Order: sequence, then C-alpha cells, then structure tokens
Amino acid sequence: MANAGVPTIHVPKGAADGLRVAVISATWNQEITDRLHARAIETAKAAGASVKNWRVAGCLELPVAVAEAVKHFDAVVATGCVIEGETEHFRVVCDAVTQGLTRIPLDSGVPVGNGVLTVQNQQQAIDRAGGENAYEDKGADSATAALHTALLLRDIANS
Repeated sequence: MANAGVPTIHVPKGAADGLRVAVISATWNQEITDRLHARAIETAKAAGASVKNWRVAGCLELPVAVAEAVKHFDAVVATGCVIEGETEHFRVVCDAVTQGLTRIPLDSGVPVGNGVLTVQNQQQAIDRAGGENAYEDKGADSATAALHTALLLRDIANS
C-alpha cells in the first residue's frame, strides 16, 4: 500500500554491484526487528550489494556500531523499533538514536539508512515492518535510501 505524497525510489537489480553494505539491527522488540533486518538485507542483496550484518542489543547501541561500520562500508542500514511506554524513556531513546544516526553520515560522508521505527504501539510497528498486509516496509525503504544515496555520491564523485 503506497503513502500519498511519498516518492517511490527504486534501486534496480545490479545497480549496486560493487557496493559494500552493512546492516545493523537492534534485537529489542525482536518480532519487529527480525523482519526489518531481513528486509534490509534482502533489498540490498537484490540490488547487487555485498552485505554483512550484525545485531546489537537495543536502539541506543546502534549509533556506536554504525559509527564504526561507516569506516569500512559504502553504506550502512540501521534498523530497530522503539515502542512508546508510560515513561519518558521513549523520548530519550528516540532523541539519542535519531541524533546519532543523523550526525554519523554528516561526519563520515557515508550514507546511513535510518530504519528505526518510533511508534506508539505494537500494531503500528507491525504495519511498518514489511511483510504480507503491512502498510509500509521500513527495512526495505531504509536499505533503498542508503543504496540510492551511495550511488548518487559515487556519481557526484565521478562527475
């Protein structure tokens, strides 16, 4: 199901040949994060990228792992899921992860696909994790964004 106003970006099969991509995913909320992780890997491989993947405990650990991965890969995809609870911990985690994952590509020049879901409940996470009857596929979307940006940066560098 497509979102109105959201652009559709596709990286064709073979377009990412030669690109090395890291996929790093949190394990917290595993039902969701397993799907995000798998969809990111499938999408990068389908485009022709060479993929290595790792798991971290939770979303707060993503920025430090991603910061290391950008030293060795052409693009990195980070996925995870933070579901709002009854305390302010949700906002603290969301803010820290977003700031870290936003800063890393600016500092390194390596694209980072941010596939971290920040949702109010389990159903919203399921609806965005891809798969049959899912509203969105954020694992695939974040991989596509990272690949597309890596290819754009390569094109700019070769201009």
